[in-house]
This record gives sequence, C-alpha cells and structure tokens, in this order.
Amino acid sequence: MDIKDIPEDIKAMTFEQAMAELEDVVRRLETGKVTLDESVLVYTRGTYLKFYCDFKLNEASEKIEKLIIKKDGTVETVPFEG
Repeated sequence: MDIKDIPEDIKAMTFEQAMAELEDVVRRLETGKVTLDESVLVYTRGTYLKFYCDFKLNEASEKIEKLIIKKDGTVETVPFEG
C-alpha cells in the first residue's frame, strides 16, 4: 500500500481524528454486530486508517532532531534515534 492509495477523506484527517476512527472500527468489529459485508468494508477502512496513522507517525519521527551542545558551547542537531 502507498499513501496515494489512501482515500482523500482519510488524508484530510489529523492523526488524532484517524486514530479515533480506527478505534471505532475496532470496537465495531469486536462487537460482532455487523454483517459480513459490513465487516469487510469496515475492515478495509480500518486498514487504510492504520496505514495512514503509521505514515503520519513515521513522517513526524523523521522531523524530530536531537540537539547536542558541544564542549565548546556550540549547538549541533542530529537525527533523533528513538
């Protein structure tokens, strides 16, 4: 799957909105009160939401840098290795 495969309505969401909807998808599937056809649709949407949330987390982690203060007092930034 690639980010271009994600539906536009999901791409317009914030990470928090997508995570909340993903949690709702999981709750709906866990209840067992959806038809088989609904389950397939809901599961598929959940797959897109999970990929999008993972994408947003990876995107954010790539932007995080660690500040290092050297002995001479200068500051250097390096990628944060979490």
